[in-house]
Amino acid sequence: MPLKKHHKILIGSISSLIVIALILNSVALYLLFIKTTTDYSKLETKIADSQSKIRELSENLIETKESLGSINTELSELKATASSDFSGIIEEAIKSVVTIRTDVAQGTGFIITEDGYIVTNAHVLVGGHEVYAITFKQEKIPASFIGYNGDLDVALLKIPGNYDRLDFADSDKVQIGEKVIAIGNPLGLQFSVTEGIVSGVHRKGMNNLEAYIQTDAALNPGNSGGPLINKKGKVIGINNFKVSGGESLGFALESNYLKSTVNSIAQQILNQTLI
Repeated sequence: MPLKKHHKILIGSISSLIVIALILNSVALYLLFIKTTTDYSKLETKIADSQSKIRELSENLIETKESLGSINTELSELKATASSDFSGIIEEAIKSVVTIRTDVAQGTGFIITEDGYIVTNAHVLVGGHEVYAITFKQEKIPASFIGYNGDLDVALLKIPGNYDRLDFADSDKVQIGEKVIAIGNPLGLQFSVTEGIVSGVHRKGMNNLEAYIQTDAALNPGNSGGPLINKKGKVIGINNFKVSGGESLGFALESNYLKSTVNSIAQQILNQTLI
């Protein structure tokens, strides 16, 4: 049966409204996409500016240390301000910590074998094309990228030469309340030491693994990849992230997970076990 005139008008009106709604929805989505893209570009610019300032500050500090020869003085000050639990181990532990610098960012790493294998956080290397390790003696050495594990945010590097290494402790034996120190390069301040206690163990991370030590030792940008050390001078974790907006909420990947991950990378790439 043919449609009556008023039926045709009604159907035509509904169709027009649907078309208009689709057009308006498309325009809204396009405007949202433009805004999101603009906000992301602004964020990238801010991050790049911050990283540039951190690198500039770090370079200025290195130049100052080279001109004044103040590294031994700084070490003495660090030992004097640390508690009796750590004053005796800082001098040895800090020799195995390095600054990790790329052409876009920087963080911390530490030497795990005498022939120069270094572990750091994988996110420290993101976007970089060149990687350097700056040692405690202020030697800037090109580092070779070996491999990484993205889920656990661990990367393995190698520099030539012979070095003092840090040994690993059994993280399953870490106790809540025990004292620890974090060594790193927060905001470009090389070889800074912060002291704290273990606030929790087997905490769940962003990867949903209960593999993290919670500590109240102060962590800041640049600490990523540095060691969390116990009173015996052994690594119980690698400093990984902190909770934004909270105070003294830092997290380190437990040493047992770190050791297993490093060996897994080495087995896949080098066909050998490192630690």
